[in-house]
Amino acid sequence: MSFSAATKEELARLGGQKPCCELAELASLIRMDGTLQISTNQKHSLNVITESAPVARKIYNLTKGLLKLPADIVVRRKLRLKKNNSYLVKIYPREISDLQRLGLFNENGEIQAGIDKNLIKRKCDQKAYLRGAFLAGGSISNPEGNYHLEIITNDSVLAADLSDLLNKFNLKAKVSTRKNFHVVYLKESEHIVEFLALIGAHQALFEFENIRIIKGMRNQVNRIVNCETANLNKTVDAAVRQLEKIRLIDRTIGLKALPENLQDIARMRLEYPDYTLKELGESLSPKVGKSGVNHRLRKIEEIAEKIITDKKTL
Repeated sequence: MSFSAATKEELARLGGQKPCCELAELASLIRMDGTLQISTNQKHSLNVITESAPVARKIYNLTKGLLKLPADIVVRRKLRLKKNNSYLVKIYPREISDLQRLGLFNENGEIQAGIDKNLIKRKCDQKAYLRGAFLAGGSISNPEGNYHLEIITNDSVLAADLSDLLNKFNLKAKVSTRKNFHVVYLKESEHIVEFLALIGAHQALFEFENIRIIKGMRNQVNRIVNCETANLNKTVDAAVRQLEKIRLIDRTIGLKALPENLQDIARMRLEYPDYTLKELGESLSPKVGKSGVNHRLRKIEEIAEKIITDKKTL
């Protein structure tokens, strides 16, 4: 099971909410995944389609328990292999007031655009509405890869309202368009963690945080190793260059032509080609600091470069 599916299953099984929160969550589920059907005799029905059995069961139970409305579940089996079943929850409102209670119709009996503000007056209702929106149209990428959470809808007004609702909790949600759909998304791992806590996905939150910590430690170790490797490469390159210059001097004018302090460091480098500057300095008598060793080796390189230049002018 994917991380996204496991998160949704956890949320679908979440219970013990207040009636106002249950109403907000059910209204969000129906708004996101539902269609309104009007028959010739002006009878209304709501069709809500989902590929998640726990979500379908939640919509059915909330409709029957909270709204006291008749409902049915129809399982649609896919003929193609490895395709998930889909579940159709059919809800039969008795009055327009039932649709108004779900925020689908306004007080004038007209279709309501976006989120009905009466459904999200309280903080707990706002969280429940976001939980329903994620259950219906949301997904979250596996935290082992890139951090990304999104909620997709084909309603631009609803997308803007969801983004505003998320940003009430300082989650910095953004909206983009993908083909004919509107995508409300979060990219920062901290905001995704806060969102999971907000909607009550605590098991998913713990798993996300564990993976994020391990991933962060792994990245830090890689950075340290890469840095140490780069420093080691620089040290090796510098040592090879210094050895070439010292041997050039030895072949031409001889090391005895150098000042005594440069002779000492030159012979030390020839004897210990893999030593760091610090180790070379500690091997001298008296000891010399890292900067002092570096200064002497640079002097030797300058002398070698002058020998090369003089040869070219002859």
